[in-house]
Amino acid sequence: MHRPRRLLLAAGFAILAGAVASTDSRTAPVMLQFGDLLFAEGRYSEARTAYEAAQETDDQAIRRLGAMGTVRSSLRLGAFSRAMETAASLRDLAPDDAAVLALYGDAVWATGLFEEAEQAYAETLELVPDLAQAHHGVARTLAAKNQLDAALEEAEIALRLEPREGEFHHTAGSILERMRRYGEAVSAFTAYLSLLPNQDSGEQATLGRSKIRFLRSFGEDLPMEILDEGRERIHRIPFKVSDDKIIVRGRVNDRQNVDFVLDTGAEHTFLSARMAQRSRVTPIVRTLAAGVGQLGLRGLLLGKLDSLRIGTLRVRNVPTLIKAPRLTGNGLPKNERDGFSPLALGLSMSIDYQQRELVVAERLPEREAHTVLPLHQHRLAVVRGLVNNDRAVNFIVDTGGEVISISRDTAMALGPSTFRRIPLRVFGTSGWDTDAFLLPGVDLRFNEIEYNNFSVVVLNLQAPSTLLGFQVGGIVGHKFLSRYHVDIDLLRSEVRLSS
Repeated sequence: MHRPRRLLLAAGFAILAGAVASTDSRTAPVMLQFGDLLFAEGRYSEARTAYEAAQETDDQAIRRLGAMGTVRSSLRLGAFSRAMETAASLRDLAPDDAAVLALYGDAVWATGLFEEAEQAYAETLELVPDLAQAHHGVARTLAAKNQLDAALEEAEIALRLEPREGEFHHTAGSILERMRRYGEAVSAFTAYLSLLPNQDSGEQATLGRSKIRFLRSFGEDLPMEILDEGRERIHRIPFKVSDDKIIVRGRVNDRQNVDFVLDTGAEHTFLSARMAQRSRVTPIVRTLAAGVGQLGLRGLLLGKLDSLRIGTLRVRNVPTLIKAPRLTGNGLPKNERDGFSPLALGLSMSIDYQQRELVVAERLPEREAHTVLPLHQHRLAVVRGLVNNDRAVNFIVDTGGEVISISRDTAMALGPSTFRRIPLRVFGTSGWDTDAFLLPGVDLRFNEIEYNNFSVVVLNLQAPSTLLGFQVGGIVGHKFLSRYHVDIDLLRSEVRLSS
């Protein structure tokens, strides 16, 4: 370690060891440099402490930079509420500062308020048209609305302006992956990996290497290749409903018939360990998945189906999660289910609960709807709702889920007076959520659809939020969706509901 760096680290730790409150005009610049050094090394928790200490000064410039560092560190730590609180105060302090406004957009994005983030990025670019961070933000908002070509253009602008920003490479790689351009995605993720603070260790590096290895395994194969008439065909697939879940019959690798749960709350097609073994699906890499339950983040295997058939829909080279190792413990189901989501294949879908018919296509047939909800898809599909008439949060559209739920963070924000807890035992993809409870007396609104004085299930959704990169406010499942004819239209970025 270079001598100046050693001295800065020693000085920084000495100041923090004394007392954060002792920070003054002399030590605040040291704390700011200390935070920058720790942030560059990927030590985000310590960096945030240093940045917060740097804000304890009358120097407005240093306070601003310390607050910006606090927001960035909080975002990396998944502390989205703290990031939003600091970013809002920072914007009030410097409303015409383009860098502050772009960072505010990032914090708003992380709370799941995608429309407000889009507005913040647009205002930023009006002030400074060549600000890389704002172009990166626009790329994410366009990708969430499935405008992938335009999103990639914005990501490339951001990279031309700041080629050494690893997050920009990761966003470009994610867009290319969704476009099924796996070779180019590998290059983007490789660049991202090379810019990580800890290239040879840490969870991000491990996941990055796994991602690259998995994408490379496809070689010259076209990922998610839809056969017959390609993506233009309209597929009409019968289904049944069992235990508040839609079940469709499929076939894996031309070997095994499978009863799939239609599960839009999953990023990939997924198989139980037992079904993967019977279908001879070979695991390629380990990855992380997140869901409801005590485990939160759960290590799983990722492999590839040679073929998947659901009714007339035939797809080759399908990325597939394998639920291995299996969950173990008392009271757990003996066998985990297998699941399928058209959205994971880049296809829109329509559910006719009365006729028990699932329609899958790139372009859905025209249909009038009495309620249209804007749809954003950032790994999972989400729509916006209002809780108690004034708190806007996003809800995952989860056909594999059963009830309407909100997160513990959303429930806490409603205030302590709402907390009449009725304990529940809820089983999710990551085991039992032993802290789940029923919360009565909640008002919900999804545009024209209202639930007044309604009882919602409160779940711990911190792990899914951290993995997705934004704060999940709740989930709408079968009991909400089954009242309607549901169109989930990726081309229009809409969820359309009709009676």
